[in-house]
Amino acid sequence: MINFIQRIFSGAIYIALIVSSILLLDNSPVMYLLVFPLFIIVGVAELIGMGRKEDSQSWLVNVIDMLGGVGVFMAFYMLYEGETTQSRALWLLPLAAYLLLRCIVQLYRPKQNALHSLERSFLAMGYVALPVSLLNCIMSITAPRLLLGMFIFIWLYDTGAYCVGMLLGKHRLFERISPKKSWEGVIGGVVACIAGAYASFYWFDEFFQVPDLTTWIGLSVVVAVFATFGDLVESLIKRSVGVKDSGSIIPGHGGVLDRIDSLLLVAPAVLIYLMLVVPAIH
Repeated sequence: MINFIQRIFSGAIYIALIVSSILLLDNSPVMYLLVFPLFIIVGVAELIGMGRKEDSQSWLVNVIDMLGGVGVFMAFYMLYEGETTQSRALWLLPLAAYLLLRCIVQLYRPKQNALHSLERSFLAMGYVALPVSLLNCIMSITAPRLLLGMFIFIWLYDTGAYCVGMLLGKHRLFERISPKKSWEGVIGGVVACIAGAYASFYWFDEFFQVPDLTTWIGLSVVVAVFATFGDLVESLIKRSVGVKDSGSIIPGHGGVLDRIDSLLLVAPAVLIYLMLVVPAIH
């Protein structure tokens, strides 16, 4: 019971942070620029902290990687929020600075396996920092509230998949990686997303600023499909290093990566969907 209460409480705080940071974008980006870089910092720290103790990174490398992740996010933010050509051109500076600093610092870590160390750092940038940073790209071609809709679909999928999987789950989805996930749960999550798309389009159309029903349902299906893959990929990473949770910072849930694992594949998939499948909206 205590664990259940912790899950509810910490989950509510997590959702409140995301919802408020996106809704406040109409007036100020301050909270948005605090919340998502914070997710990146903790997520990067969790990822590079996994694995064998003998391959652990130094505190300096960890700090550089965490700041590098924030730099990736700010680079994409500057690219799409810059008011002039010159200001937009500055987006490459954080990326260039991180690449130079990270590689040079590795020269002074002779006891570490350089390839393994750099692999872990660059994986953190590509797997954690880049997908979260792509939220800036999604926001640049849609209304911020459509971005909020994407998160709501993720939460609907997680809820539907968990409930249906617990009640009816019999056929394993990917037993080698995640023994508890079932096809019934996936179907329940997809149905929850589509139902949410219908309901929100007819009841909250003006709030989400949805282009049309077909686009909205398509977005919900994309979210559902890639939320499944996102969850499986994080499970694969954790299984490969022998850990149950990515961290313990969120009571009842584990780490930040355990909460945003779906987002890490949903964000690039949604961006591709919006740019290529629905070219009329940008």
